[in-house]
Amino acid sequence: MSRKYFTVEEANRTLPLVRRVVGDIVDEYRRWRENVYRYELIAATRAPGQPETDEQVALRRLVDQSAHKINGYMEELALVGCLFKGFEEGLVDFYSKLEGRDVFLCWKLGEPEVSYWHELDAGYAGRRPLAPRLAEGRTR
Repeated sequence: MSRKYFTVEEANRTLPLVRRVVGDIVDEYRRWRENVYRYELIAATRAPGQPETDEQVALRRLVDQSAHKINGYMEELALVGCLFKGFEEGLVDFYSKLEGRDVFLCWKLGEPEVSYWHELDAGYAGRRPLAPRLAEGRTR
């Protein structure tokens, strides 16, 4: 699949769908993490060589179902052309261009619009507010 580049305006237009999908990912990840924790807690109390309990089998099934759902949601985001970057925060990056180089427009679940960008290798810690020329959509 070829890389899709977004202007700020284009990235913001995707947010209704992206926001819903990222919300689903974050919610499902919480369920996945809780079920993994419960499974491991039960496993830690089992004697070595003892078979899984019915509860463990059910929990493993729930963990697998959650992982499958999460993968499906991430595929949806890939079809939009953005990159999911963080289960805890709901981070999403959109490829863009700034002065001829590739950068990421950066959005986090709960933010009303795409308002930040960062270098490809900078990550979330390197987020910077959009400069006026970026915010106007002139990023290509």
